[in-house]
Amino acid sequence: MASDEVEIAKGTWHPPQSNAAVPATLLADAAKLSIRLDDGMIVCRDELQSVNISDRIGSIPRRITLYNNSMFETPDNNAIDELLKAQRADRTGWIADLEQFRPRLIGLVVLVFLLATLIYRYALPALVEVAVLVTPPAVPVWLSQGTLSSLDQTMLSPSKLPIVEQQKIRAGFDEIAGFSTRGKAGYNLNFRDGGYIGPNAFALPDGTLVITDALVEMAKGDMEMILGVLAHEIGHVEKDHSLRQMYRAAGLAGLIMLIAGDVGAGGEEVLTDGAALLSLSYSRSAESEADRISVDLMSKAGHDPAAIGRFFKLLEERLGDKGGTSMLATHPGTPERRKQIDEWAKEVKGRE
Repeated sequence: MASDEVEIAKGTWHPPQSNAAVPATLLADAAKLSIRLDDGMIVCRDELQSVNISDRIGSIPRRITLYNNSMFETPDNNAIDELLKAQRADRTGWIADLEQFRPRLIGLVVLVFLLATLIYRYALPALVEVAVLVTPPAVPVWLSQGTLSSLDQTMLSPSKLPIVEQQKIRAGFDEIAGFSTRGKAGYNLNFRDGGYIGPNAFALPDGTLVITDALVEMAKGDMEMILGVLAHEIGHVEKDHSLRQMYRAAGLAGLIMLIAGDVGAGGEEVLTDGAALLSLSYSRSAESEADRISVDLMSKAGHDPAAIGRFFKLLEERLGDKGGTSMLATHPGTPERRKQIDEWAKEVKGRE
C-alpha cells in the first residue's frame, strides 16, 4: 500500500461481469481510490474524478463503479460523504439534503398536497369532461360491468323480493323508460338485497339500474314513489352523471396512488371498492337535474310527477335524514329539495 493512502470504508467488491461479493476496503490518497482485498491484494486503482459514485439516498449503501466496470459497495455513507467533501466533489444528492433538512422536507410535503388539491379541484373535473366527450360506446358497458361485479362481491346479494312484485315494478319502469331519450331498450333494471346500504337505488353509465329490497319494502306498496325514484336514476344516465362519476372515481384513485406510491394489493382493493362507491354519489346540482327529469318523465307517463318527493320525506321520517345525506350520499333528502320538486310538479300540471 502506498504510504499516503488511508482507509476510507469497509465494504464488498464485485468483480467485473461477476455476481461475486468479496470483502474489501476502500483506500484513498490525494487523487486516487484503491480497492484492497482482505489478503492485502490491490485489485483496482482509479482516479477519483473518473469513478462513478451514487448519490446518497437515506441509508441505501453507496456504490462506486470503477474504470474496469467492477464495483465497490459500502453502507458507510458518512465516510463517502467526507471523502467527497475533502476532494470538493460533494455528491450526497438533493434527496439526501431534503431528508436531512427537515424544514425543506415539510415544505416539499406541503407542496405535494397543494399540487394534489389543485389537480383534484381543477384539472380532474376538466379531464373528466374531456373523457366523457371522447368515450366510445363500449367503455360505459365495461365500466358498468366492473362496478356491478365489484359491488356484488362486496356489498350486494341476490334480491329476496317475490318474482311477482319484481315483474310489477319492472313493467312500470319499462313504461317510464319508454319516454326517455334512450327508450325502454336503453335500460336494464336489476333487483338486489343491499344489506347495510339500506333503501337505495343507483344507475350505472350503460343504463344498468339497481334498486334494493329495502327501498321497495320502505315504500310499502307505493308504486308511484318507486317509479319516481327509478325515473330519477334514469335522469342520471340521461345526463351522463354516472359516467362522470366513474371517471372522477378512477381519477381520484389514481391521484391517491400517485401520492402514496405502491399501496399493495390490499390498498388497491380498498381503492377499487372505494371508487365503486364514489361512482354512486353525485353533486347536488346533478341530483337536482335528475329530480327534474323524474318529474318530467312521470308526468309524460301519466303518473304522479311529485312522487319522488315522498321518498325523501320517508328518508327524513324513518331514517332521520333531516338535511344531510343517505349512506351513499346519493339522495340528500332535504325539505328544500322536496319543495323544489313540488314546484316543478305544479309547473308540469299547469302545462297539461
